[in-house]
Amino acid sequence: EHVALALAMLADVGLEEGDLACGAHEPLAARGARLLREAAALPTRAHNNCSGKHAAMLAASTTHGWTPHGYERPLHPVQRRIRETLPTFTALDDERIELAIDGCGVPVFVLPLRNMATAWGRLARHAHDEAAAARVLTAMATHPFLVGGTDRFDTVVMEETGGNVVCKIGAEGVHSLCIRDRALGLAVKVADGAQRAQYPAVLRLLQHLHALPATLPPRLAAFLVTPVRNTRGETVGEIHPAA
Repeated sequence: EHVALALAMLADVGLEEGDLACGAHEPLAARGARLLREAAALPTRAHNNCSGKHAAMLAASTTHGWTPHGYERPLHPVQRRIRETLPTFTALDDERIELAIDGCGVPVFVLPLRNMATAWGRLARHAHDEAAAARVLTAMATHPFLVGGTDRFDTVVMEETGGNVVCKIGAEGVHSLCIRDRALGLAVKVADGAQRAQYPAVLRLLQHLHALPATLPPRLAAFLVTPVRNTRGETVGEIHPAA
C-alpha cells in the first residue's frame, strides 16, 4: 500500500521511481517484508520508508515550477523553503538550526528536544485555524496506517486514541507527537538510541498526561510490557517501565 501510494504521487506529477533520490531497503514492517519475499522481488527505491516524503518533495518542486533534479540538495529551492518554515514552528532562529544528512539522503535538521516538542505543539495549535496545518494532522490521524504500517506503534496509538494523539517515530530512539485537543507537543529521546525503552516511555508519558487511560487497551498494552524470550521461545523476563 505504501509503495503504491508513493508511485501514484509521482505519477500525478509526471515523474517515476527513478526520480527518487533515496536508496532501496527492505520494508520495515514484517508483513511488507514477507510479501516482498513471497513475490521473489527485490526492494526498490519506492520501498524506502521515506519514499513518500521524497515524492512529496518532488511534487512540491514541480508544483512551484522548480526543477526536480537535485531536490535532495540543501540549496535546492524545496529544501530552502522547508528550512525557511522551521523557525515558525521550532521557535529557533535559522542560524541556530544545524544541518545534517538523513539516512534517506535529504537534509535533516538538528533540534534540541524542547524545540522538537515546540514544533509539534505549534503544528497542533496552527491546525485550529490554518488549512495547511489542519490538512497535515487530519491526514495523519485519518490514515494512521500510512504513517506507521501494519500493527506498528504509531499506527496503533493513533487508532486507539481516535487520532487525538498524532505521533511519528524517528531514528536513534527519538519520538515526536502531539495531543491535538490540547495543542500539546512532546518529544522523547532514548539516550542510547535503542527502541526497547522508547515505546514504554511514550505510553507512560501519555498516561501521566491523561491522554491514555491507566489501563491500556490490549494493543497498546503489548507495547508497554514486552516479554524477553530465549532461542527456545521460552519467556525468561520482560521489559517494563520503572515508573
